[in-house]
Amino acid sequence: MSIEATLTAKGITLPDAPAPAANYVPFVRSGNLVFVSGQISADENGLIRGRLGEGMSVDEGVAAARRCGLSLIAQLKAAVGDLDRVARVVKLTGFVNSTGDFIDQPKVINGCSDLMVEVFGEAGRHARAAVSAPSLPLGVAVEIEAVFEIAG
Repeated sequence: MSIEATLTAKGITLPDAPAPAANYVPFVRSGNLVFVSGQISADENGLIRGRLGEGMSVDEGVAAARRCGLSLIAQLKAAVGDLDRVARVVKLTGFVNSTGDFIDQPKVINGCSDLMVEVFGEAGRHARAAVSAPSLPLGVAVEIEAVFEIAG
């Protein structure tokens, strides 16, 4: 089954690839790798703001990370056109806006990691970092960047 068919079958709709918010490009292709700039948590209602450990639940953080994942895939599609060209999700680096005593960053970033496996199957399994940040741009809850390998 194609990636587009998988998305449709699972009821997953990709957002439009977000425009950069500062002086950078949304993705860079180098050889067979595509580096996608950090995507911040946003949905159809706007930015998903909040701080884990301070009024935002782990489940809300997981949902915010999943939205980052959808934007990563949208940027990847803008970069390569055909998502069936994805050979592997190589690495995710996730940043969680959280208090100093919050320790569930890996659970939050699983929202994105689980999406990658759901969409790309075994090729969606990846290396990863999940770290805390005392604040993130525009007050968002989560930001995630990614590296993808493209076939051909």
